[in-house]
Amino acid sequence: MKRVPKPVFFIVALLILAFASTAIFGVSYYNGDNKVTVIKGVNDIRWGIDIRGGVEATFKPAGDIDATETDLDSAKTIIETRMVSQGITDYELYADYGTDRIIVRFPWKEDETSYDPKEAIDEISATAQLTFRPGNSYESVDLDGEGDIVYKTPTGDTEEILMDGSMIETAVPNFDTSTNKYVVSLEFTSDGAAKFEEITTEYNGKVVSIWMDDIMLSAPTVQNVISDGKAVITGDFTAEEATSLANKIQAGALPFQLETASYGSVSPTLGLNSLNAMAYAGVIAIIIIGLFMIIMYRIPGFVAFIALLGQVGLSIAVISGYFTVFNSFTMTLPGIAGIILSIGMGVDANIITAERIKDEFRSGKSLELAIDRGTKNSLSAIIDGNMTVVIVSLILLFVFGPTQILSGIFGPSTTGTVYAFGYTLLTGVIANFIMGVGLSRLMLKSIARLKFLRKKTFFGGAKNEE
Repeated sequence: MKRVPKPVFFIVALLILAFASTAIFGVSYYNGDNKVTVIKGVNDIRWGIDIRGGVEATFKPAGDIDATETDLDSAKTIIETRMVSQGITDYELYADYGTDRIIVRFPWKEDETSYDPKEAIDEISATAQLTFRPGNSYESVDLDGEGDIVYKTPTGDTEEILMDGSMIETAVPNFDTSTNKYVVSLEFTSDGAAKFEEITTEYNGKVVSIWMDDIMLSAPTVQNVISDGKAVITGDFTAEEATSLANKIQAGALPFQLETASYGSVSPTLGLNSLNAMAYAGVIAIIIIGLFMIIMYRIPGFVAFIALLGQVGLSIAVISGYFTVFNSFTMTLPGIAGIILSIGMGVDANIITAERIKDEFRSGKSLELAIDRGTKNSLSAIIDGNMTVVIVSLILLFVFGPTQILSGIFGPSTTGTVYAFGYTLLTGVIANFIMGVGLSRLMLKSIARLKFLRKKTFFGGAKNEE
């Protein structure tokens, strides 16, 4: 057996416990009355309609526009892109071609307090037409929710559109360390870069304002000719505002302005009180599983319990937005079921390994050889069992996910609760491979080198096998 240093167990175990605790509880502090979240935890998860309720709205084209099926499909796709970019995966979205209506249902935000459905749908239904215009003249001013001045409706020369958002390749939120402000970084297409170079050449030393629909976002003075196809939208943005603006630009503009025909709140089928009861039941279940593993398999069971906590933490982390590279994910009841099923598979993987080690003890192997052979012989069975689940999870993601890659085979479907089940099941299985297969074996080989624990009985062997 390849020797693993003794301290490895303690280092890995402490790292797993620290990670699991921060992933579950999060890290935050208060700056006055404002809560600042450093690391997202369970409380920052966006719960699905079935757990927390949400919003239902019916949109129609504003004015006397007679939308075609292509127009409605385009609007539907853009709304869908906006929701997915915000981590909303539990939604229902339909286009009624006969009445020119788009119907959508989606859950409340994780930090929602006012539960105002009109406010919740404004961001989804905004036209989001980004334009660059000469000058910065405007017709009226207003105040936003924070009391800041908002300049509305371009007038005069500013009514001319120099270029629009269709020439933008990517839009991402960033933090400008030189000004300590959030900005939106733009990268233009090849045609857009050439057009923007023309604009900055013609208006060098002059003001070119940037508008979202009829609201002026910023009015910078062109300092240089920009030929690299990159620009930055500045303003007094919060992190959320910069992210929201970038998502809208990236998703594109709706083909027509949407008007809300009707809207309302959707009641949850479960509710947060039932969710709390499920959480308590889950904690009790994990404790019972841990005691069972320790009683039945001793040290391998103890190591498996630590790995299990790490698996739970990792499953939550990829949902809550703990890792900034992953968007937060909408958690539904089937999503919770996916986590529970993956935990069961994690327990099963460690039981298979522990039983293989016991089999090696019965055949007379030494402690090191039994652990080495037991972990190797159990690996193929664990991989076979988990790979079948991975395949099923991928099918669920491709059929019920936003891409709907396999919808041609299985028929059209919408993103929703089944997608959440496939997502959490897949991430849970991956977490099992990392924690329950990789790190648990590393800890087991390390702890086996501690002199006072070098007895077969501590690793599941019979008393007469010392």
